[in-house]
Amino acid sequence: MIPLPDITDPNVLLRVENLRIAYGHQRHQSQTQEWAVDQVSFHLFPGDRLGLVGESGCGKSTIGRGLMRLLPRGSRIEGDIHFGGASVLALSDHALQRFRGEQIALVFQDPMTRLNPLMSVKAHCLETLRVHKPKLSGQAAQAKVLATLAAVKIPPERWTQYPHEFSGGMRQRVAIALALLLDPLLIVADEPTTSLDVTVAAQILQELTRLCAEREMGLVLISHDLALVSEYCDRVAVMYQGKIVELGPAQEILTHPQHPYTQALLQAALHLQASSSQADLGNSGSPPDPDPEVLLQLQGVQQYFNLGTNILSQLAGLLSQGINRWQQDEPTKAKAETNTETEAQVIRAVDNISLDLYQGETLGLVGESGCGKSTLSRTILQLIRPTAGQITFKEINLTQLQGEQLRQRRRQMQMIFQDPRACLNPRMTIGQSVAEPLLIHQLAKTAETQAQMHIMLEKVGLSPAQDYQHRFPGDLSGGQQQRVAIARALITHPQLVICDEPVSMLDASIQTQVLELMQALRMNLP
Repeated sequence: MIPLPDITDPNVLLRVENLRIAYGHQRHQSQTQEWAVDQVSFHLFPGDRLGLVGESGCGKSTIGRGLMRLLPRGSRIEGDIHFGGASVLALSDHALQRFRGEQIALVFQDPMTRLNPLMSVKAHCLETLRVHKPKLSGQAAQAKVLATLAAVKIPPERWTQYPHEFSGGMRQRVAIALALLLDPLLIVADEPTTSLDVTVAAQILQELTRLCAEREMGLVLISHDLALVSEYCDRVAVMYQGKIVELGPAQEILTHPQHPYTQALLQAALHLQASSSQADLGNSGSPPDPDPEVLLQLQGVQQYFNLGTNILSQLAGLLSQGINRWQQDEPTKAKAETNTETEAQVIRAVDNISLDLYQGETLGLVGESGCGKSTLSRTILQLIRPTAGQITFKEINLTQLQGEQLRQRRRQMQMIFQDPRACLNPRMTIGQSVAEPLLIHQLAKTAETQAQMHIMLEKVGLSPAQDYQHRFPGDLSGGQQQRVAIARALITHPQLVICDEPVSMLDASIQTQVLELMQALRMNLP
């Protein structure tokens, strides 16, 4: 058995020295752009909470993956990472398998792409325990899993479900539970509350910080939100272009920032807060139409899901209902039992929603994680057909359309999904992904798509566009991937845009730019 690093040193838990990381695709760039992480040094004591803050693409997530040696092939790494006095970079592959999860756990930014769609939440958790703690009994393992899921507010009756049956926020909670299962000494949380509403996000972060205090567990919290990090971390490291430009106590950084970039982050956050407090988003631009037309109308829309049933159990249930109806001696009792059983198996994700959206209007849909926001969005676009109700877009009932007719309507209705990595083809370059809608809907000739694609990439902050168009989604940070998803949705100039947490992974300055872009398009401005 290859020994793990000595973690008994009481003086320091993690020490990073002159860390430099470069990805394979950066080797062909100039020397000044080569390092995604450049000369980064910091340390962490047991129980310490360090926040890594900076704009999308500054190297925050790269550091998190570098701590666990989860960088893609072809990456180059220099410097050293010491955990408990031993070098992580010197560990063998076998030792790394035990090191990851047991001593350092990583909460990824995009949980859907890290969870196996063919495995239930229960199977994910039990597999983790079997691999790392094979001597644990089945009963003890189940008790451990249920306790951990309860800590992140996942009801026990849902642990047999699969990742696609959870909302984005619920999947994020599953990812956090998997990280906590093995009681690691350090958690690297890469934007752990991106998909969560403010209430649940506060609960999750309070739980993480409580566990850090109780178990003397270290925490590296990666975020673009300087205010959030300052609230839950002891110290903050501000990153810019791969370097740490400011490092110090959280409250001191928040109240007395020294570096110009830190000051700019605070200014952008204040500007975004001031913009969001305006009651009328249509103050700038042309005045609203005094008699606007109804663009989208929902009437009694329902979306129900059967819980924990497969096709065989559904057929068995239908057969049972037929037998009950056939038995005439106790029809009332049989009907009551059938209804009770059916009711217990149904999740009312969307229940009797009716609303009107007018031309040029902005409608905000707000609610906690798992309340049905994303499900309603997908139902409007007919990505999932409604259980009941009617959805009318420009006086056409979408629920009656299929095939080519529905696809033509979707050109005018675009969605910015919550999880950008899951909606981008990993085998297509960024330029191909953004230009593809123009070709699919025959909105431009092949020669014209290049120019339009460049313009849209520049508008969402991927500048210069030539540096991004040949990259793949895996070469970008989570925030950069979200900008690509936004550009792909907006390039067809749709009449209706459904934004499912469209700026959740972006820093405050880019949030402002993207929201202003969508506002300009809504007002038909160039």
